[in-house]
Amino acid sequence: MNYDIVIIGAGLVGLATAYHTKLKNPNSKVLILEKENDVALHQSGHNSGVIHSGIYYKPGSLKSKNCIEGYHSVINFAKEYGIKYDLCGKIIVATSQEELPLLDNIYKRGIDNGLNDLKYLSREEFREIEPHCEGVRAIKVPQTGIIDYPGIAKKIKELFEELGGEIKFNNEVKNIINKDSEIIIKTDNAEFKTKKLVSCAGLYSDKITKMTNEKNDVIIIPFRGEYYKIKDEKKYLVKHLIYPVPDPNFPFLGVHFTRMIDGNIEAGPNAVLAFRKEGYQFFDFSFSETMQTLTWPGFRKIVAKYGKTGMGEVHRSLSKSAFTKALQKLMPEIQENDLVTGGSGVRAQACDRNGALIDDFDIVKNGNIIHVRNAPSPAATSCLSIGNKISELIEK
Repeated sequence: MNYDIVIIGAGLVGLATAYHTKLKNPNSKVLILEKENDVALHQSGHNSGVIHSGIYYKPGSLKSKNCIEGYHSVINFAKEYGIKYDLCGKIIVATSQEELPLLDNIYKRGIDNGLNDLKYLSREEFREIEPHCEGVRAIKVPQTGIIDYPGIAKKIKELFEELGGEIKFNNEVKNIINKDSEIIIKTDNAEFKTKKLVSCAGLYSDKITKMTNEKNDVIIIPFRGEYYKIKDEKKYLVKHLIYPVPDPNFPFLGVHFTRMIDGNIEAGPNAVLAFRKEGYQFFDFSFSETMQTLTWPGFRKIVAKYGKTGMGEVHRSLSKSAFTKALQKLMPEIQENDLVTGGSGVRAQACDRNGALIDDFDIVKNGNIIHVRNAPSPAATSCLSIGNKISELIEK
């Protein structure tokens, strides 16, 4: 079980990294280790399915650079391999006069990031696109789309294996021993040796990083996002994608309406602290993972900063009525009985010990080991770009 390069994690970032690595090194033995029995079973398969345009991200950041590049890469990939996608566009809506300066900031970021054809819309203009939406002003973002990300993941896996790459499922990494000439990876089923290692472990990126870097000062705090689906007879209420102006004091986009590639329409998500890293239901619980969160010095600072907002998110999680009320800011016609329980996802949010929620992608290289410590949204949109960048780091 000797390899040249091992990648931990078969989500979109891990798959794309392995694929680009094999393209650049066709004679190298490249292996993906995955604890589940298939690809994209967590963040990559539980996201909103949106192709992000890059309008929100700080110009010059890794998020901005990789989102813009990844946007074109993932669309070209979908075209080439027949993956379903639709560049349906979205509107970002200010629901009050107080939100207009924030809307202007978003527009400016989009321009700075090179987005063409952004357009301000008056209430009358955006209601021509979304006649059931309410607000005072909006930005039309024609670049935004929807896509089948699990389909993307399955196709990358197929291409990687055609190139001679290997994937071993049901192998959860338990320990990593870094020696001078080789790295030994012990899973619950086997032992593997490699010259170079890349971890793309998502929700468990902190755990894997700590196996080779005891001084790692970042942990993953899991936030669950819960969705409702709009009943079939009320789907006419949403034509495209409708987003609010995000709260600058909270690192999430807020509840919104999203057309899905399967024809459904989702409303959400909220953002609730999860008590298990793969806690897709409210009462999913892991004592050790919850204690890791609660005892982390940075978490107490998060509570002090976002506690009131966080309690509102919990209230919306427990109360369908409160969730509906939040949606009615954008769409007054939506009623509680128009919504049925949808899916959920868990976002891996990196947090340092000072309470800073890491906003950008975070990739650290130490010798022959690379750890992707933070890859939140828009990592799915950016996956092929991120994978290519990591494969270049591997070469160096």
